[in-house]
Amino acid sequence: MMPKVFIDGAVGTTGLEIAERMAGRSDFRVISLSEADRKNVAARAAIIRDSDFVILCLPDDAAREAVALGEGAPTRFIDCSTAHRVADGWVYGFAEFSAGQRDAIRTAARVSNPGCYSTGFIALVAPLVEQGLLPSDHGFIVNAVSGYSGGGKDLIARMQNDAPEIGYRAYALGLEHKHLPEMQVRCGLSRSPLFAPAVVRAFRGMLVDVPLFLDPELGFADARTLHEALADHYADEPLVSVAPAGTAPAELLVSEGDAASDCLKLYVLPSADGSQVRLIAMLDNLGKGASGAAVQNLNIMAGLDELAGLRI
Repeated sequence: MMPKVFIDGAVGTTGLEIAERMAGRSDFRVISLSEADRKNVAARAAIIRDSDFVILCLPDDAAREAVALGEGAPTRFIDCSTAHRVADGWVYGFAEFSAGQRDAIRTAARVSNPGCYSTGFIALVAPLVEQGLLPSDHGFIVNAVSGYSGGGKDLIARMQNDAPEIGYRAYALGLEHKHLPEMQVRCGLSRSPLFAPAVVRAFRGMLVDVPLFLDPELGFADARTLHEALADHYADEPLVSVAPAGTAPAELLVSEGDAASDCLKLYVLPSADGSQVRLIAMLDNLGKGASGAAVQNLNIMAGLDELAGLRI
């Protein structure tokens, strides 16, 4: 029987992009509520409990409530909110970041979709900390820029209509951000990173930049070793690639016309004397950073082609 999938919160940006990736597929049946029933608790509980898979594209509290509505049913959840990313009983839905993660996702009843910024940071840092090539007690600094689509409907409206003069918007200036817990926990860090995010005038796209001084006395490997470790770690991954070592690109851009993509590209860019390096992740905040990752996790959980419906 064809598995039934309910996208709870399908009218938001993440939900709409998931629906686009599911359109035309014959291996799932996407079911939905009428507009009148979207906020009807009994109707939502019924469809959640009748679904094989539910993808939550909701605020944190609403996501927790949706999971509670399915309590006791065999429904399997993928949560795109922040609510369960470090919660007990939930598998972190980033198949590539650690050995065995894909298998854990395949059998999980509860999968938390990673945050967009977190995806870039964890992809760069987690394998290197795990191998002892970066110190787990380092105070990592993360500079990142994202397309404004990640800010939801209000920010999209502001950037597109109300404040077209905004080109760059720094935020989280109080040094708190909802992605920090998963960055710290999933990388095995003893202290939270210092995170400096910003939004730029582009609908989609993201750069996550981790600059480092490579002091061997403090437990940092050299840039060549870092690059080799990341290249080996992601060697067989179809969605994650590591740029070849060598001359750095002249620039990395997030542009208004960027096409949707569910891939992630990593860069290791050392200084000429090898004393410094910038680890940079480039991704689509709505692709591998949100909707694409959710569909990838759904495919894995259902035992189907992992890349089905994705934008490669």
